[in-house]
Amino acid sequence: MLTLFRYNWQVREEWFDWCEGVPDEELIRQRIGGVGSFLRTLWHIVDSEYSWIHAMEGKPDVQLPFEDYQTLCRVRALSNTCRPEIRFVLEKWTPDWDSKEVHAPWRPGEAFSGGHVLRHVVAHEIHHMGQLSIWARDLGREPVSANLVDRNLG
Repeated sequence: MLTLFRYNWQVREEWFDWCEGVPDEELIRQRIGGVGSFLRTLWHIVDSEYSWIHAMEGKPDVQLPFEDYQTLCRVRALSNTCRPEIRFVLEKWTPDWDSKEVHAPWRPGEAFSGGHVLRHVVAHEIHHMGQLSIWARDLGREPVSANLVDRNLG
């Protein structure tokens, strides 16, 4: 599972780099699909990943309001700040956690297995990267490659 998270983190970093070459007004422009813009979608990916990992650990959800992350630099810094904690949780993962019951405060009354949550987090980011790719093409730019095979992730 860590390999898929490493894949997502690598692709996310490449999207941050890609976005550096895009005018700010294009990064915040409302678009069809996703959560509305390049910047908000990148923030949403980080916020969701962090929230689900906290839920898996039985920790309270940490509110990361988008209003506090209005620049690409701030969203990238948030991603880099959250990643070590997420990596730590993933590195201590054991097979019995796959069936561990997870309760997310934003989904009251529901329970999920830990394995289901991790697979959801991976798929969620990949889904949004596809949306970023469509928007990139709308701007006439080549999107970041989603190719897993050539990434040397071990």
